[in-house]
Amino acid sequence: MELLCHQQRRTTSVLWPEDIDRRLNILVRAAAAAGERTSRAELLAALVAAVEVEPEQVAALLHRYRCLPADTLAADDDRDDLPAVRTPGPRRVASA
Repeated sequence: MELLCHQQRRTTSVLWPEDIDRRLNILVRAAAAAGERTSRAELLAALVAAVEVEPEQVAALLHRYRCLPADTLAADDDRDDLPAVRTPGPRRVASA
């Protein structure tokens, strides 16, 4: 049986608010705290796969998101209870 998570990959470009991007990092850290090794891309895929394809539910989800106050995710900045996660790719070299 082929698993959905092993299908051919596609690249996508996402443009969204900075706080949403930070929230995605927090969710990856939360997965790590639960013992899961994952990536931002895999977590996004899991979230998309979890949503039912029901027009009214998708519309309600969008409406709730569009009505969130700007400071909704402000508490995410203080999540010292979650482990730090290394992101894949080249490491930045500190300037001397």
